[in-house]
Amino acid sequence: MGRLVPAVTRSLDILELFLEGDGTFSAPEVTRRLQLPRTTVHELLTTLAARSYLVQIPDQPGRYRLGVRTYQLGSRYAEQLDLAAEGRQVAQEVAETCDETVHVAILEDTDVIYIAKVDSTHAVRMVSAAGRRLPAHCTSVGKMLLASLPQDELESRVRGREFTAMTPHSITDPDELLTALAGVREQGVAVEHRESNPDVSCVAAPVRDGAGRVVAALSISVPMIRWTEERERELADLAAKGAGDLSLRLGHRGTR
Repeated sequence: MGRLVPAVTRSLDILELFLEGDGTFSAPEVTRRLQLPRTTVHELLTTLAARSYLVQIPDQPGRYRLGVRTYQLGSRYAEQLDLAAEGRQVAQEVAETCDETVHVAILEDTDVIYIAKVDSTHAVRMVSAAGRRLPAHCTSVGKMLLASLPQDELESRVRGREFTAMTPHSITDPDELLTALAGVREQGVAVEHRESNPDVSCVAAPVRDGAGRVVAALSISVPMIRWTEERERELADLAAKGAGDLSLRLGHRGTR
């Protein structure tokens, strides 16, 4: 793991400050709010303004607001939100087929973030929400996404980490996790039995973009009262089909 760069951290702290209130701040206000040296604040504000991340307000001398560069970054991010929109549409189609809860998730370090979710209509179903973050090693989507990483990157994220159990069935040993992920990579789907929720099992398949990169995973979650080996095979096929449909929407045309 690399070290955090203090100047970059302080610059980001300043930018994130502009998400509050009316989005305008003066140098003294930034100094007071962030408890930074006055000289440091002035230097960082000058640098951010020179790069168009901040701009001085013409009729309010000494006050800043976000600049055009932050808008450009936000616009680029918004362009990538198609994954969430397309994911929800496909998740809806999959959920209508199996009447179980369907998620689409992305990987962030060793966590997954759910970007789309469609509920089952059953009274007994998995309780979750889009935007929720869970440890990747405890979920089928997380296992699928971790298994899709290049081996050297995977090992750098796994080895030396301490993994917390969400249930007694969670895998917490790095070597055991790497072995399980090798199996996921070989099978092309990931399954977890009561590892994130003691009453739920899930199956997941990879979602690829136009370049063939795995950018997300689609999962189907089922309460144990409705889970059987036959149902697992059916849902694995359905998850793979749904993930394939979403991949097509993202421009993927290959088999891998």
